[in-house]
Amino acid sequence: MRFNPEILQQINIQLTGIIAKAIELETVYADRIKNVHPVYRRSAQNLIHYLAFRTFKIDGLQQQLRNQSLPSLSSIEAHVMDSLLSIKTIINHLLKNETNEDATGVVRVHESQKLLKRNTKLLFGYKSKRRLTRIMVTLPPEATHNYKFVRNLMEVGMNSARINCAHDTPADWTNMISNVKQAKEELHKNCKIMMDLGGPKLRTGSIKPGPQVIHIKPNRNMLGQVVSPAKIWMAAPGSERPKEKPNAVIPVDSDWLKTVKRHSEILFTDSRNKKCKIVMEGREGEGRWGVCYDSAYLSTGTDLTLKRTIKSTGEEIVKTGELLPLQQFLSLHIGDTLLLTKNAIEGENAIINKDGEVTEPAHIACTLPEIFSDVKVGEPIYFDDGKIEGFIEEVQNDFLKIVITYARDNGGKLKADKGINLPDSDLQISGLTAKDKEDLKFVGKYADAVNFSFVNTENDVKELLDELEDLDANIGIIFKIETQKGFKNLPLILLKGMQTYPIGVMIARGDLAIETGWKNFASIQEEILRICEAAHIPDVWATQVLENLAKKGVPSRAEITDAAMANRAECVMLNKGFYITKAVKMLDKILRRMQRFQKKKDTLLPRLENAEGLQLSHKEFDV
Repeated sequence: MRFNPEILQQINIQLTGIIAKAIELETVYADRIKNVHPVYRRSAQNLIHYLAFRTFKIDGLQQQLRNQSLPSLSSIEAHVMDSLLSIKTIINHLLKNETNEDATGVVRVHESQKLLKRNTKLLFGYKSKRRLTRIMVTLPPEATHNYKFVRNLMEVGMNSARINCAHDTPADWTNMISNVKQAKEELHKNCKIMMDLGGPKLRTGSIKPGPQVIHIKPNRNMLGQVVSPAKIWMAAPGSERPKEKPNAVIPVDSDWLKTVKRHSEILFTDSRNKKCKIVMEGREGEGRWGVCYDSAYLSTGTDLTLKRTIKSTGEEIVKTGELLPLQQFLSLHIGDTLLLTKNAIEGENAIINKDGEVTEPAHIACTLPEIFSDVKVGEPIYFDDGKIEGFIEEVQNDFLKIVITYARDNGGKLKADKGINLPDSDLQISGLTAKDKEDLKFVGKYADAVNFSFVNTENDVKELLDELEDLDANIGIIFKIETQKGFKNLPLILLKGMQTYPIGVMIARGDLAIETGWKNFASIQEEILRICEAAHIPDVWATQVLENLAKKGVPSRAEITDAAMANRAECVMLNKGFYITKAVKMLDKILRRMQRFQKKKDTLLPRLENAEGLQLSHKEFDV
């Protein structure tokens, strides 16, 4: 190929300017680089170089490089100065210039890979034998008393166990950690304990509870005919749950349950005075399976009559145990008014008179009343990951008056403990709450790393570092980026965090998508991955990964693609769900397969079997 000397000279001038800018910023931020821990010093330097590189509009430069068949700088993040100097050396050679472009102390390509690998190992421990990307799993309450459940999670691929301090109690956390440690010893596996600080959670308050009742529903066809019965699980409260998800769970006395045999019939009269029957089919662990062909509403305290197959034994009656109250919700439509109250009043739907007029609007409390002084009229507000949208029409001392601008056609369902986002409001809430500081005493003693929620500024990082120092706690830190402000300040957050080690970043995609806007989120997620790679800091791909699979047992096509892309991160987080073990197993296979095709941003091209025969096969990539 004939190179164009004029174009090459233009490229050379642009590269000279970029390199000069990188050296300039390195001088400007010399103190920040000097203050980071020696483990991260060269990484901090490379991060500054990358930010200098990104101050230029380089898409034109990249196209010029491609047109000259030269590297386009598209994967420069982890080794900025080395890549710039290497291309400059090639151009000088083509232009027959005598200069030799080189510099001491820069991060070479192979070194950048080693740095990221080392930093990942410091935070997450050893990788799995056949998989590079780690899997973090949020432990559900069952992990407190079901050792086998925890062991199974670790057996199928869990590398980190996540415990959320926003839920359960220190006693529960202790039991979870004990089960994890026991499984580690028995399986000879490495598994880190990661604990989330709750942070200043901005959520909806409680709603008046509904009745304590369950609806037993057999499967029916289009004609309303029963095609399969409802599967009923009967067990004592707190028993280990079955492998298959039941249609309904009925808590009963354990001694009474021991007398229930296969084919026994259990009779009851439901809340509508309808006579119904459950036929017992078999046992599993501490519980019993039964089937019901009736549609029934079963409430707490309902008499269950065991009708024995041998008449001489008579009948025995037990009352249904305590059922959870039905989860209530506020039904909201476009144009509706919602009052978000400062006081912790139980939420209620709007009251409508006989003429269809709203006499009292729906209301629900806010868990963080401090925000009332920060919001303004006209600002948008989102509920439940953006499923319901509105704007603030009025700000009062005791409530915010909100007009709903988006909800489903048949009405949005707003439940308790759902997230509230105010992306355009300048909220002065961040850092550690009083509860966080109390929880940190436990976390610093028993966890391998703390997941720091709602970190927005470097001052938040300093506050956490000071608390850990006071507690003499030497643990890792994962900064959860879940707000617009946190994204904006990410370089400052990293440089402050790099004063200790090990650290990482979690892309908390749920809140972050709402905060930054759905249309913007894809590029922002990409930017966080790039900034972390420039700093050689491992990141966690989190929120709703294989969510359908974990909760319903069947994945969607979109979430499989999402999980496949997640191998660009060093760790992927799964949330809890009934089928979580199945989700871990699936994610393990997806990540192992995808690592043959992609490494970070680099596309890998493994050999295609029988390509010479104009045929494609991926059999050898099966896992």
